[in-house]
Amino acid sequence: MTSASGGAEMIDWNLAVATAVRLARPGPRIGRDEARAAVAELRRHAAEAERHVREYTGMGSASAAGTPVLVVDRPGWVRANVAGFRTVVRPLTEKLAARREGGGLGAAAGAAGAKATGVEVGVVLAFLSAKVLGQYETFAPAELPSAPDTPEGLFDQPRRGLPVPPGRLLLVAPNIVQVERELDVAPHDFRLWVCLHEETHRTQFSAVPWLRDHIQSEVQDFLAQTDVDPAAFLERLREALGGLPVPGLGGTRREGGVPSVTDLVQTPAQREILARLTAVMSLLEGHADVVMDGVGPAVVPSVAEIREKFQRRRDRGSGRLDLALRRLLGMDAKLRQYQDGAVFVRGVVERVGMDGFNRVWTSPNTLPTKEEVHDPGSWVARVIG
Repeated sequence: MTSASGGAEMIDWNLAVATAVRLARPGPRIGRDEARAAVAELRRHAAEAERHVREYTGMGSASAAGTPVLVVDRPGWVRANVAGFRTVVRPLTEKLAARREGGGLGAAAGAAGAKATGVEVGVVLAFLSAKVLGQYETFAPAELPSAPDTPEGLFDQPRRGLPVPPGRLLLVAPNIVQVERELDVAPHDFRLWVCLHEETHRTQFSAVPWLRDHIQSEVQDFLAQTDVDPAAFLERLREALGGLPVPGLGGTRREGGVPSVTDLVQTPAQREILARLTAVMSLLEGHADVVMDGVGPAVVPSVAEIREKFQRRRDRGSGRLDLALRRLLGMDAKLRQYQDGAVFVRGVVERVGMDGFNRVWTSPNTLPTKEEVHDPGSWVARVIG
């Protein structure tokens, strides 16, 4: 694996994919005919959900028609995300590679480090591949990654060399089926409910052309500010590990809980960028939650039951290790974004209606700050007047 500059990459991405695919847990047991029916229904629901979302939000754009919607299995989700990760973090990996070469680290040691990091990334992706129901991939690469055929073409498999427009929507069919069984809810209703959330994200980015570039710029600025001093990073890593739960004991080893991965690399400048990104992501996630629940009563008969059971599952997690990993990977922060963002969206809509709320999409200057997410009235006063 080589970077664009010709040097060895800091992460062996092929090994990351192989590790994740090997370690990913198998999906639920399901017959081929039932699996085909589930995949076909998700594709239909994605198209139906797009119409519902646009009518409810008043957001419209013809560009969404060219945005791919892929129904994938867990290995397909892994391959797609590795392609996106590689695109986003390339400036950081090249920066680290330059630091490594400047330090005189040999090629063999560098390759060993890349493989070790590839395995670590693969382990994380294997864990996440069983958690994600759907995902709008904001930073999909210009070419889709190659992948082996699945038997009889059950799932969508991206192909190398096929140019794609920015962004694509992934629906992870095995995970959706598994969760609907765990919750014991109507499959037809649950699948449409999930599609409403994910299609809202697709609508956000297709109807707001500047949004993707704005977020990408913020992410790149965050990575550019990363402290790459090995000693500083290792010290933060030790602090993170010191906060992990101790087997057989309640709580954590130190007060404050387990820091997330982003906590390990934050400089003062990064904290400012992260505050802005947190506000944007809270807006996007909260907006999607509000839309799925707003549209739901008209098209999803059992939406109240689904929401209650799903929220209970979301809050509970799967056990102490699951909760620790969620914290370390920042997943608990994402759950807070759903809640905080939904409160913001509902608060603004109550004050100025959906048309007034849609002023949020005017420019980066009309996005809420982190403080405004918790105070919808202040955003209305600043933007609407």
